[in-house]
Amino acid sequence: MKLRNQLFFAICLFLLVAFSGSFFVSLESSREQMLGQLRSHAQDAATALGLSLTAQIDDPAMMELMVSSIFDSGYFSSIRIIDVQDEQVLVERNASARIEDVPGWFISLVNLRHQGGDALIMRGWEQAARVEVLSNPQFALAKLWDSTLGSLIWLLLCGMLSAVFGGWLLRRQLRPLDTLVRQAEAISKREFLSLPKPPRTPELKRVVLAMNQMVEKLKTLFTEEAARSEKLRNESYQDSLTGLANRRLLDEQLADHLLVAEQHCDGHLLMLRINDLAGLNQRLGGQRTDALISGVGELLKRLTQLPQRRTWLAARNRGGEFSLLAPGLDTEDAERLAAEISTTLENLRLTGASDCVPVAHLGIVAYHPGESTSDVLTRLDQALTQARQNPERPWVQLSHGESAPNQSKLDWRTWIDDALTQGNLQLYFQPVVQCADTSEVLHHKVLARLLDPQGQAIAAGHFLPWIERLGWSARFDLAMLEATLEYLAVNRWPLALSLSGNTLRDPAQLQLILDMLESLPELAPLLILEIDERQLPPPDELQRLSHSLLDTGYRIGLQHFGGSFSQIGNLTQLGLAYLKIDGAYIRHIDEQRDKRLFIQAIFRATNSIDLPLIAEMVETQGELEAIKELGVFGVMGRLIGSPEPM
Repeated sequence: MKLRNQLFFAICLFLLVAFSGSFFVSLESSREQMLGQLRSHAQDAATALGLSLTAQIDDPAMMELMVSSIFDSGYFSSIRIIDVQDEQVLVERNASARIEDVPGWFISLVNLRHQGGDALIMRGWEQAARVEVLSNPQFALAKLWDSTLGSLIWLLLCGMLSAVFGGWLLRRQLRPLDTLVRQAEAISKREFLSLPKPPRTPELKRVVLAMNQMVEKLKTLFTEEAARSEKLRNESYQDSLTGLANRRLLDEQLADHLLVAEQHCDGHLLMLRINDLAGLNQRLGGQRTDALISGVGELLKRLTQLPQRRTWLAARNRGGEFSLLAPGLDTEDAERLAAEISTTLENLRLTGASDCVPVAHLGIVAYHPGESTSDVLTRLDQALTQARQNPERPWVQLSHGESAPNQSKLDWRTWIDDALTQGNLQLYFQPVVQCADTSEVLHHKVLARLLDPQGQAIAAGHFLPWIERLGWSARFDLAMLEATLEYLAVNRWPLALSLSGNTLRDPAQLQLILDMLESLPELAPLLILEIDERQLPPPDELQRLSHSLLDTGYRIGLQHFGGSFSQIGNLTQLGLAYLKIDGAYIRHIDEQRDKRLFIQAIFRATNSIDLPLIAEMVETQGELEAIKELGVFGVMGRLIGSPEPM
């Protein structure tokens, strides 16, 4: 029962007890007083009538007239004149005992009895008759009833005013409790909120200050763990001079993109090598050479900061050698990119460098999922060698086969448009299970296949880059969401569906998604919406976005986490259901100790806010055993189960 209701009932009970006690105390006091007044009233009437009838004792008519006159002028039950000699009633007047406007139960409760008085009528010195008078308590009961009603009405009015004022005061004083509830709910959603203004009530102030202290402690612990994890990642995967990824992370990501997996697509790998770095270092000095290296790093950073290039990875391999991994980049765009980089590099030429030799040479090769890393790097070395041998053109591109299916841009546009318009989507599902018990399914990840004109199912890795180039990401997401919700309406089991960053950054398209979700609140417990860490909007926009999605009742998760670990501090404000670690940080974790340390640091940071971790792309039993030891909550990958239609 609410505290406000308890207060209301307590006031009512208190008023009832107070009224009952007051009523019975005043009743006993008034009852004795009334009885005395009734006795006095009866005795006075009897005495006055006895004296008046002394002179009229032998006149029966006058006696009856005087008795009637007294009886009609007061509250009497009966007046009788009785002959003393033979006890014969000479005159008698009676009135009914009915009392109007007073309930019978009240009359019985008060029990105010009739009171009498008597007097003698003398004939000279001789007793002639006796007067007997009984008072009627009607007027006393009526007065007592009116007094009781007045007291009851007054107490009820006071009770109503007390309940209203008490409820208002209670709501005002307990308002900080509502804020404490929101604070506790925020902690359960992995958000840290502090109350800036503690209440003035001492008891509540102590509670609020204690809660704020706990929240600040949790924030400090999480920040420390996040900073420790960020430091480990930077030491393992970041180049200290340029801030780019190092060769190790490049190799991990390249091996990841060469896997035949659902989301992997064709792309290009670019390698840039500064000419005569050792000579530049001797002629210009280490400081100016480092400035050149940093300038190249800034150039590559700018190339990867565009929204459509957020999945690209720029790395410094060693010395003056840089790489750019560009998944989804086609041949024409790769050529334009190489020309753009070459032109920009010429603007970085340092005084003292040879004017006839390019600042750097570039090699570009295409790759396809399923190739070996050594084959791709071998072709890349060949491209760099050819670029060095050709002074007129500082870059060389080597192709290796064609992407499948082999279609032109017009063909891609036509059949993707037809597939989305006609709903030629096929849903595939990949299980996500508990790490400790792989038979316990947490949910299934929803993946997509588009049917081409021949009815062949095309994996997402092939058509997603084309959808992004055509600007149809939001259209595809809406089609996938609609198909998933239709599936959930029939098959009630938990699913997870990814939404692209382009859709989430478009207010109009995002509103369509929110409207669709709000129209089906009964499916909210069954669907988790996933956001790619590589496509996250800025922190403020991301927080508004997450709250908009959470307001629909649907939960959100973050997938492919690890590349931008500095953003982990913002996770406390998002209310995430889980965090999926990118498969590049899971591969060979059973063989590489620093990867275990990195995942362990992530686990400590997320465990402090009770945020479950799920490992992506687990391929071997050794990897599964390693992440079990680290305490990771969930796991997915080909070892657990490949995507299949249901």
